[in-house]
Amino acid sequence: MKDFYQALLARDYRFDGKFFVAVKTTRVYCRPICPARPKRENVVFFPDAASAEAAGYRPCLRCRPECAPLSPAWWGKRAVVQRALKLIANNGLHHKTNEEEFAQRLGVSARHLRRLFAEEIGRTPKQISDANRLDFARRLIIETSMPIMTVARAAGFSSLRRFNDAFKKRFERAPSQLRRARSKIKPTEGIELKLSFRPPYDWQSLIRFYQSHPIPGVEYVAENSFERVFRIEGTVGFLRVQPVAGNPQLKLSVVTEDPRLLFGVVNRIRRMFDLDSDPMLIADSFAQVPLLAKLVDRFPGLRVPGSWDPFETAVCSILGQVVSAQQRADLVGQLVRGYGEEIIHPLTEAKAYLFPAPTVLASADLSEVRTSPARKEAVRDFSRRVLSGAIFLSEAQDPMMFRKALLETKGLGPWSAEYISLRSIGDTDAFK
Repeated sequence: MKDFYQALLARDYRFDGKFFVAVKTTRVYCRPICPARPKRENVVFFPDAASAEAAGYRPCLRCRPECAPLSPAWWGKRAVVQRALKLIANNGLHHKTNEEEFAQRLGVSARHLRRLFAEEIGRTPKQISDANRLDFARRLIIETSMPIMTVARAAGFSSLRRFNDAFKKRFERAPSQLRRARSKIKPTEGIELKLSFRPPYDWQSLIRFYQSHPIPGVEYVAENSFERVFRIEGTVGFLRVQPVAGNPQLKLSVVTEDPRLLFGVVNRIRRMFDLDSDPMLIADSFAQVPLLAKLVDRFPGLRVPGSWDPFETAVCSILGQVVSAQQRADLVGQLVRGYGEEIIHPLTEAKAYLFPAPTVLASADLSEVRTSPARKEAVRDFSRRVLSGAIFLSEAQDPMMFRKALLETKGLGPWSAEYISLRSIGDTDAFK
């Protein structure tokens, strides 16, 4: 605990989200980077925000604990709890899904799942989901100029009264009071949010990866920004990701007509740019292997490139088997232009494309893609297997079963299966 207090005094961003400090006198809990400096005898430490709130502390309005990167400890010890938390983080337990239906997706009963959550987290899945939505609403109120009703909709509330009641119960003040307490927000194109991470963070290596693995027509990657168009639940949108100079944050700009998509967009970008990774934990693990220790010393802050959409990543990986990076980009571009849907860019109004859906690729002849018949069949077979449910593209599954399902696809080899598992579902044990 002495080290925790020293990290608090130093405002060390490497510990952001790895623990939280609660102040007994104010009944408020904070991130270790908070400017507040409480006396040692007045504080108690918690491993996660849920534990602090279960003990009766409310989140600090100054450092905003909901903005901290997630800690690996937060994902629980049991596999089913880890899978459930990942689903909840991706809005898998929303207002249209009850706990029984949610538990069935994990192969257990709702009662058993609640018991596991009570033992490991101290809260039910529904309580965690509701807290996530309210945390996101508070971010939108503070960081954007969105109307309160629009914020409520973005957080999954259909009733403004229910939203106000839940918000006031959680944060002990109304949304309108919190909005008045903030300085005026400058108008921007779309909605801007800041996404925190733990330093060091090697942005340049990550953006170079996306530059060398593009999806032409869908993405545009420059030295200091990543852009793409997308469609979620029938709504087309645009996003841009850029580093924030001098702060351990990325700036996410989103243009969409449906604010309810924002929660999912933020979580996808956090996975895509590996923002919840713990570089200290990685460095400690790599230090045990001389070759990896040298790699960490030379490139501190390396992150694993994730995936915006698992289907896109898998298809691009199939096309990229045993070819150069340039050849891969050419093949992906041919696929997108030949079979993707042409759209008007939401921001520039220029021509852009959406990545072709499984329903299109499952039966396409792929004559526009200049690759081998075997690779074309691999794309079609993979698409058919996704449509049939033989391959399930979700983080909330057993990685070994996922890799096994991938290997049953015609023309998809072991290396590609490991690579797709690593990037698409965040399988950190891939290539072992």
